[in-house]
Amino acid sequence: MSGSPRAPGALPAGDEPYPSLTPTRSRWWALTWLAITTLLAMITWFSGTAVVGALRTEWSLSPAGAAWLTISVQLGFVAGALLAAITNLLDIVPARRVLVVSAVAAALANASFGLAHEPSVGLPLRFLTGVFLAGVYPTGLKLMATWFRADRGRALGIMVGALTLGSAAPHLVRGLATLDWRQVVFATSWLTAAGAVVGLLLVREGPFPFPRARFDPAQTGRVLRDRGVRLACVGYFGHMWELYAMWGWIAAFLADVFASHGKPATSAPAVWSFAVIAAGFAGSWWAGDYSDRHGRARSAALAMAISATCALVIGPLANLAPLWVVLTVALVWGASVVADSAQFSTMVTELADPAYVGTALTLQLALGFTLTVATLWWVPLLRDAAGWPAAFALLVPGPAFGIVAMWRLGKLPESSRLAGGTG
Repeated sequence: MSGSPRAPGALPAGDEPYPSLTPTRSRWWALTWLAITTLLAMITWFSGTAVVGALRTEWSLSPAGAAWLTISVQLGFVAGALLAAITNLLDIVPARRVLVVSAVAAALANASFGLAHEPSVGLPLRFLTGVFLAGVYPTGLKLMATWFRADRGRALGIMVGALTLGSAAPHLVRGLATLDWRQVVFATSWLTAAGAVVGLLLVREGPFPFPRARFDPAQTGRVLRDRGVRLACVGYFGHMWELYAMWGWIAAFLADVFASHGKPATSAPAVWSFAVIAAGFAGSWWAGDYSDRHGRARSAALAMAISATCALVIGPLANLAPLWVVLTVALVWGASVVADSAQFSTMVTELADPAYVGTALTLQLALGFTLTVATLWWVPLLRDAAGWPAAFALLVPGPAFGIVAMWRLGKLPESSRLAGGTG
């Protein structure tokens, strides 16, 4: 149902969760609750990766088998996002409903993984978790865009920062709590279920809703014909080439670094893995604020330049520099590697056909996450063959291509539609 037209700035009927607040304060409360929902809902993403050490022993996993604990989630997310894009799900069904149902389903799939006793059962359940998370991430981004016209880059940056904290959280649970791997998985499932409750009770659509769409599978193909959207997607693809391989393997890298400095078999690698990934919250917030003032393309290109530099130098530094230097570079990498992510999504919300923003977002995410499978698979192979410097150098071409795409986008007339005309 499309409903009757709303006046600009008017809240949807029955969707005034903070009636005593001014509209400006309401939108920041909306951001708070939606960020909390996203943080909690996305915790299940890396629950398998966080317990990979225990599963290598219990399930006799090879390095390739261990990689599939993360890859299966990526593939599930791709499948779910493609299904949502083809069916225009996020543009037809009310977004909050999709968000809550998807979070509950992800929690159940992840909890079922905690009951598995072999990879043949566990990996399909990780795949299903990814399918359901495809209803959380792009839906949250779209909902947040309905609250913000001004400051949209900062708002979506905080949203992606929340996703980053959610992705990092299983490492913290693993590092600080004396739980076996099943208990870690169950704990993350309960947290995701809690996110669904927060979303049900406190998340609402904002006063700037996108128009309801009709079912039109052809829109999936039309999305990339728009050159502005296409370049935003190319930048995102370069970013994704690097991001999940870094997130997926930073814990193994830090474990090797701590061992080489005479500190094996401690909780420090898990805690530092949380800190490195969680640093992306600050990076995403800063990049979003910077993009609102100086331009989306410039902000994304700067973040990719920093992250590519870190990927290139951190491997050699692991063998040459003191531990504190390696950890400092890792924190900078963690902050910069995801800082540009929200800007690519923000660009799509500003450049795509308003009626099919959800379809454009899910297609962008689906194609980007497909690329992550390659680097998640190749990084451990290169590490075993040539060491961490070669493995992480593999990630550098992604942000390099992304920088070129952002430079080209900044030269187009379409860039005047970004960040209120700043590009």
